[in-house]
Amino acid sequence: QVQLVESGGGLVQAGGSLRLSCAASGSIFSAYLMAWYRQAPGKQREWVALITSGGSTNYVDSVKGRFTISRDNAKRTVDLQMNSLKPEDTAVYYCNANSRWWGQGTQVTVSS
Repeated sequence: QVQLVESGGGLVQAGGSLRLSCAASGSIFSAYLMAWYRQAPGKQREWVALITSGGSTNYVDSVKGRFTISRDNAKRTVDLQMNSLKPEDTAVYYCNANSRWWGQGTQVTVSS
């Protein structure tokens, strides 16, 4: 069983930045595929970014060039740096491990 705890959400104006962090339990964190998802009101949950155990990254087109995912295997954390935020980025953001375990989510609200 892996536990994931997200933090760092909040309210920010359009154009601003936020940094989300996800802390994971589990001694083999370095082997996990880690990802961030988000779910806006009335919409399905969508994948945002992922980072492999080797550090390769990928992003949904709508956040490329604005968001950066990173991981610290020693601290067992994965972060999502979000810059140039837009109102359409408003959502609950979820951390995911190995396409299996989910965090509780953290709210991000971007005002126009």
